[in-house]
Amino acid sequence: MKIRMQLMSDAIFGNGESIPGGEDISVLSDENGFPYYKGGTFKGIFREEMENYLAWILSGEKENKTTDVRLRQPSLCSIKAELERLLGTGGDDNIYNTDKLVFSDFTLSDYVKGQILAEIGTGQAYNVLNALSHVRTFTAMSPEGTVQEGTLRQCRCINKGLNFYSEIKCSQKDEQLVKDVLSMIKWVGTMRSRGFGKVKLTVVE
Repeated sequence: MKIRMQLMSDAIFGNGESIPGGEDISVLSDENGFPYYKGGTFKGIFREEMENYLAWILSGEKENKTTDVRLRQPSLCSIKAELERLLGTGGDDNIYNTDKLVFSDFTLSDYVKGQILAEIGTGQAYNVLNALSHVRTFTAMSPEGTVQEGTLRQCRCINKGLNFYSEIKCSQKDEQLVKDVLSMIKWVGTMRSRGFGKVKLTVVE
């Protein structure tokens, strides 16, 4: 299953590193300067939303079957079993689990990469990254409304409007569940609480 992730706002795919004298938060990028989002990181977001989705579904089923409020709680065992079936557990490398979902990294399309490299040239990773992102500056404000000393931060943001693509290995019987969970994911990346990383996920037929 191929999915497209369109950035509806600037996004920060943080790499956990900073540049001395420059960016306090840098973004993940490959050897050519193209930003990308790790499939493993997305898997964590997917797990969280899938757990919420299953709890909501099971709660609805129980509510339809009984009027006893005490019995309307979702089965935690059922949710845990389904999460482990599709997403495994920490350090799980069971190659015999054919139901397990596998997420590839989110990257720009090969066509877009080719066009950018043709325009900018190879060996220009910094210029490629600058064409697809920009640096923003943040400060913290004091209760009096003034800038707090020593709070100046610089963060690299990936430009709004870009499309990233990923492949999800998924069995046919689980496709609808995966699509339903994907429709619930609206935010990815770093500093989501500040409005960064709003996305629209679409299954590409």
